[in-house]
Amino acid sequence: MPSTPSPPTLPPSRGARLIWVTTALLVVSAIFNYIDRGNLSVAAPVLRTELSLSPAQLGVLLSAFFWTYACFQLVSGWLVDRYEANWILAGGFCIWSVATAATGLAWGFGGILLFRLLVGAAESVAYPAYSKIFATHFDENHRGVANALIDAGSKFGPAIGTLAGGFLIARYGWRPFFLVLGLGALPWLAAWIHWRPRGAGRAVFHLADRPTIREILRRRVAWVTFVGLFAGNYFWYFLLTWLPTYLVTERHFSMQTMAIAGTVPIVFTSAATTTAAFLSYRALMAGVSTTRVRKSCVCTGLAIATIIVAVPFISDPGLSLTCLTVASMGYGVFTSSHWAITQTLAGPAAVGRWTGLQNFFGNLAGVVAPMVTGFAVQATGHFFWAFVAAGAVALTGSLAFFFGLGEVAPLAWRRGPGTTG
Repeated sequence: MPSTPSPPTLPPSRGARLIWVTTALLVVSAIFNYIDRGNLSVAAPVLRTELSLSPAQLGVLLSAFFWTYACFQLVSGWLVDRYEANWILAGGFCIWSVATAATGLAWGFGGILLFRLLVGAAESVAYPAYSKIFATHFDENHRGVANALIDAGSKFGPAIGTLAGGFLIARYGWRPFFLVLGLGALPWLAAWIHWRPRGAGRAVFHLADRPTIREILRRRVAWVTFVGLFAGNYFWYFLLTWLPTYLVTERHFSMQTMAIAGTVPIVFTSAATTTAAFLSYRALMAGVSTTRVRKSCVCTGLAIATIIVAVPFISDPGLSLTCLTVASMGYGVFTSSHWAITQTLAGPAAVGRWTGLQNFFGNLAGVVAPMVTGFAVQATGHFFWAFVAAGAVALTGSLAFFFGLGEVAPLAWRRGPGTTG
């Protein structure tokens, strides 16, 4: 096979500047992404009373986002591999922001359900687009930091939403909260259209070189990443959707106190993600193998997250919150590396489809965790078994990565080289 010429490269200073501008914009988009997917949980204690919703109905609404978010991952993965990821991301961002604003105008269970489904479908483009952009335009060392900053943004978003939302809803109600969030995000589009990365980047291949979904599913390591993401997502979506209600109903916090207390684990998760990413970057630059760095983060992080099972046993609110924060920091260590693993294994040729598949399986946790929690609370009257389930699933993910993840290096695809560099 004749060699493929390398794409033209930018001067180092300009290339580095564009990398960080692109990263900054994507981090902002992740912040809005996670504010919008978590805003219903912040409003849930008030909305539940106003609309007379049962715990089971609330569990359905909190999980509805993930029905379409998970199912549309396969479509989104195909779209970003087939068309320019920059424009796919822009279109999704516009739709989910408008749908978020429209939620504030909805009346009743059915209307809110409809708009949550739309937000989920639109947000499904985000992570396949992020992975495609990183695998195409970023090298291995920058990829880890960029992914961690995205994950930090995904934690900072709920922190902003929980803190600001708690006070805003207490003062003005939940409807203005959704309107402000949705419409306030739209100016991001202009900045992205202007600064989006252009050109072929590091990915130079033909459509025929891309592996099929079937080829990806035949790889055992792909299933390891699917199980690992499901485990991490179960932990996170349990907190994202039910923590405000838990703090208000079982810990008897006011909305204002909940806003502050619910933000603490999220902020420390973001800090842990960023710290782990920069330590990983330094280790890689010092010559530590990619496999050792990435595997240590995902295995150790999920193992630490399992201590969430102790939260309902601790009666003191401060100690309970501390335990929850430490568990969340473990999850943050996990998120610093798990997408970098996928991007390295898949390469530019397969990363869109692989990310879509991984996010499909992983975000089934977003369907399962809120509903299981809702039915468990309705059946038992407390959150004990919900915390036990979150810890058990996190442990399963840690073990899957420990025993199933081999060398973290680009895979060779039968239909083509899969990567270029």
